[in-house]
Amino acid sequence: MEIPQRVIPDTSWRYFDVWDSTKSLLYSIPNHFQSDLSIRGVNVTEIFSVGALFSGILETQIVETLNRMREIWDKDAKYFPYSFVRQPQNFPDVLLIRTAGGEEPKSKDILFGIELKSWYILSKEGEPSFRYQITPAACADADLLVIVPWILSDVVSGAPKLFQPWIESARYVAEYRNFYWQESRKQRNKNPNIRTPKDTKHHPDIRQEAADEAEEDKGGNSGRIARTNIINQYINSLKDRSYLGIKISHWIEFLKAVSDTSADIEIERKIRAIKEKVQTREDCSERSEIFLEIMELVEKLWRDNLC
Repeated sequence: MEIPQRVIPDTSWRYFDVWDSTKSLLYSIPNHFQSDLSIRGVNVTEIFSVGALFSGILETQIVETLNRMREIWDKDAKYFPYSFVRQPQNFPDVLLIRTAGGEEPKSKDILFGIELKSWYILSKEGEPSFRYQITPAACADADLLVIVPWILSDVVSGAPKLFQPWIESARYVAEYRNFYWQESRKQRNKNPNIRTPKDTKHHPDIRQEAADEAEEDKGGNSGRIARTNIINQYINSLKDRSYLGIKISHWIEFLKAVSDTSADIEIERKIRAIKEKVQTREDCSERSEIFLEIMELVEKLWRDNLC
């Protein structure tokens, strides 16, 4: 089985300009994003629940941001009848579609789609956990899969802060997901077969079957693209970044340690272990004092949020 090849719209496509401008805007959306959402008073041991609760709200607000930034993706006002519209129960999540005129939009009124997924970067899994099971035939050449990571501005409280998203061809990801599943299953002498719906069209109706399903998938992992290597480099680069002076990977480890136990003495033991682990990776001759100050702040955040 050959490795799938990425397909993007040809520059001669009549809507290439708005597609390309939108893609550029998506990369810079953390600079434009505004939200009235603010989280306060959440117990540190329950912080992971924030991700699932607010991801859907964030996705709606990201779409609102795209429409608010029309002057960037439609600087010549060529697409004034069109708007980004969210359809969370269907693929893709977002469509750039003709909305002016008062008539029910038709498939020909769709310019392209965006499968939009927000990812709470401090989640226990340490990776995006959503399932992406759309069959490749449902994806048009211009459709994009966009993963937007976010964190709270003060880690355990505050407003959502976005990071630069991961953007890829929706069809390419769907094809690569199937390729990776089949090849990895073959290597382990397990059933690699995938059931694919027939006669699937681009941007299928919600009533139309459009999901690929592995014949043997007890863990339900065939649709988890984070389990493939297509996004590994992006995930690792994000987790290696620092936020408020601490690597994101260490924030994840700390919050997971706190949330996995309710015993104060056990939490303190895990904090000490993390301190020692991080100190061995840092330049102790110059940065140990700064590190200890930061970890004191981390412990204060935990203690201030104890019930």
